[in-house]
Amino acid sequence: QVQLVESGGGLVQAGGSLRLSCAASGRTFSNYAMGWFRQAPGKEREFVASISANGMLTYYSDSVKGRFTISRDNAKNTAYLQMNSLNAEDTAVYYCATGWYGNNIDTYSNWGQGTQVTVSS
Repeated sequence: QVQLVESGGGLVQAGGSLRLSCAASGRTFSNYAMGWFRQAPGKEREFVASISANGMLTYYSDSVKGRFTISRDNAKNTAYLQMNSLNAEDTAVYYCATGWYGNNIDTYSNWGQGTQVTVSS
């Protein structure tokens, strides 16, 4: 089983950038697609981005497309989420997870503990 630890969250002004990291333990990281999800207070957890196991395919929600970039380094067992042009609506706890490539949250397991991103307007 893969264990995931997110980092890189924090407080940023609107228009700013953050880079989240998701470090995975275990030797099977490269077998899984990775996803980033977020959950704002009082809202359901929602899909943000997904990347295939080999990193060749990426998929984004409409709300972050063109602003966020998902990537991975299988040699380092780490996935990333580069977030640019942040706005207040991006404020949430961000989670990474392993699963099947795509936006179906039900296909993801092995969730991290989350990292808080707060965007001040």
